[in-house]
Amino acid sequence: MSAFLCSACGAQFTPSDAPPASCPLCTDERQFVPASGQAWTTLERLRAGHTNMFRRLAPGIMTIETTPRFGIGQRAFLARTPAGNVLWECIALVDDATVEVIKGLGGVTAIAISHPHYYTTMVEWSRALGGVPIHLHAADREWVMRPDAAVQFWDGDAKSLGPDLTLIRLGGHFAGGTVLHWAGWEGGRGVLLSGDILQVVPSGHVSFMWSYPNLIPLSAAKVRHMAEILEPFAFDAVYGSFSGRGQIDAKGKEVVAASVARYIARITDI
Repeated sequence: MSAFLCSACGAQFTPSDAPPASCPLCTDERQFVPASGQAWTTLERLRAGHTNMFRRLAPGIMTIETTPRFGIGQRAFLARTPAGNVLWECIALVDDATVEVIKGLGGVTAIAISHPHYYTTMVEWSRALGGVPIHLHAADREWVMRPDAAVQFWDGDAKSLGPDLTLIRLGGHFAGGTVLHWAGWEGGRGVLLSGDILQVVPSGHVSFMWSYPNLIPLSAAKVRHMAEILEPFAFDAVYGSFSGRGQIDAKGKEVVAASVARYIARITDI
């Protein structure tokens, strides 16, 4: 049996003799089935034609990206904190070279993921890195395509992963949409790893969508509520899921507040 991967989003399914009939993540309106139709691959095939690249994004933060691009094309982050390294987000490709580099950098104590589009091969990542826990918000439980004992669901609006590390549930794009706040980053400047929950855009702002590919926005009330949950947390930098789309290296708190105001003004402008 094979643990099939959706070629469009990278989601890995429970091993089976034949591919699933469809990928629920892609038939959902927040993603899409390509015009060419549903297609499947396996991790073994992916390893044969792709590789991962590591880059230093900022002090204490490495990114991991697959080349050639596969699936949605997001990047994963290795946050190297004094309390232990955390893998933020997953990409579909995990191979021996990637694991060797991560272990050489100190391994990881946990995996945390912002929303279901980036669950991909999270179970494979956990097993390859020593069976570390995978922290997902319980509101997105239905989107786990490969259940495993490593998956640990949490409730509420915040969960501590250790000193200065907090998962914050903002919702929005998905009910359990989560960001990772590292308060002690860079001597207390603070950084927010935002996934697609706060989408960093080329202008150096952030924006918000219920469906990014289908351009379905969130309501002003939803975005206002997200901002209220985030308000108590201080951060100077914000890093999103995609390289080449701009990044916020300073004044992140102010930029997010301005972005919220800009979004609400436009969505309510009739």
